[in-house]
Amino acid sequence: MSNDIFEILRAPHITEKTTLRTEASEGRTIAFKVKKTATKAQIKEAVEKLFNTKVESVRTATFEGKWKRQGKSRGQRSNWKKAFVTLKAGQKPIEFFETA
Repeated sequence: MSNDIFEILRAPHITEKTTLRTEASEGRTIAFKVKKTATKAQIKEAVEKLFNTKVESVRTATFEGKWKRQGKSRGQRSNWKKAFVTLKAGQKPIEFFETA
């Protein structure tokens, strides 16, 4: 792999919508913020190495940064990319938080 795993997978994308999607798929679908230039193959390989699991599919979506304004100054947030990773059936779900 040409890039570092932690450079490709920036962070888990945890929102209300992604949490509902994860629960609906019984923990098989997880969302990550990823590097803008990362390919599906690189994302798949990074998840498999980092979490020791098998990936069934990867779907990606690219988002444009929002325009923001403060006073008379305007600026744009950075563009970003999100990946939905689906684990193969029978794989242990990835958990980011330990529950007691």
